[in-house]
Amino acid sequence: MGRLVLATLSGKKVKIRRIRSKDESPGLHEFEASLLRLLDKITNGTTIAISVSGTTLVYEPGILQGGAFEHDCNNERAIGYYLEILLCLAPFCKQPVKATLKGVTNDNADPSVDLLKETSLPVMRQFGILNGLELKIVKRGAAPDGGGEIIFQSPVCRKLNCAQFMQLEKIKRVRGMAYATRVSPQITNRLVDSSRAILNSFVPDVYIYTDHRKGVQSGNSPGFGLCLYAETTSGHILSAEASTARSMSDMPLVPEDLGRLAANRLMEEIHQGGLVSSSSQYLAALFMALGDQNVGKIVMGSLTPYTIQFMRHLRDFFGVMFKFDIITPDPDELGGRQGASKVLLTCVGVGFSNISKTIR
Repeated sequence: MGRLVLATLSGKKVKIRRIRSKDESPGLHEFEASLLRLLDKITNGTTIAISVSGTTLVYEPGILQGGAFEHDCNNERAIGYYLEILLCLAPFCKQPVKATLKGVTNDNADPSVDLLKETSLPVMRQFGILNGLELKIVKRGAAPDGGGEIIFQSPVCRKLNCAQFMQLEKIKRVRGMAYATRVSPQITNRLVDSSRAILNSFVPDVYIYTDHRKGVQSGNSPGFGLCLYAETTSGHILSAEASTARSMSDMPLVPEDLGRLAANRLMEEIHQGGLVSSSSQYLAALFMALGDQNVGKIVMGSLTPYTIQFMRHLRDFFGVMFKFDIITPDPDELGGRQGASKVLLTCVGVGFSNISKTIR
């Protein structure tokens, strides 16, 4: 996914060989073909060639067009998998994007729509993508049968701001969303109570909303989950979530266990620290690399394997390399907490410009 995003932004042709060539089912999966169709919708003039066996892909990107469109996401992956592509590409389109995506909104394998709304959109705003940025959940759809629907809107921008976020901050409050579809409405209350039992011992300002959907807004499968996010003193967001599995037979968690799991994951995210949630590290790294030709710096927690690989792709496509400095936090600055070591990322942006947006 990362190479296709960067190929589209850079305009470079890519050829991917031996796609699962040694698996029992070689070649592209259906959800990957759906992703390619999404890229074709948001661009103009893109050429996609797939071999008969499906193990070789040649992708020659066109111009980012944007506009309004609908896309039925394959239920094998959640909407968040496809939405991550749009978050990277939408600001650089010729026209503002208004995308209606249909499928699974909440899954335990991919980032949920709630998580991306609360973590990725604030990151985009910090880089100067402001007016018209919106994500609305019209229908919820749990795995495996989906039935959810969201509307994502993004403005276009000519250039990104240079970000310099280096000061470690304290957590001032915790917010969250407990959601449920096609199950008892009491499920959401049980999720809230079990998570608050852990979170209230950390910070007193905890408020978790509930969202119980029924009828046509509840999708095609039963499910429930909890998305939590902690806000720092200057508005940076750290988040975590937990939701039911795709198969009911693989779901041993009762709501109380799932609520505690989400709370513990958030506490671990806070312990790792940084100013960007782990689910949005790749997005911050991308915008740092594409930003003004200036030195950008952001403090992050432990880097995820996906972020590290994405940085390798940034080096290959844009020639951007990051400098890593380890920071050991002072417990006095964190209210007595001994957080984990942090990573200060530093790079010089390439000054990427959206040539389709006129200067005003």
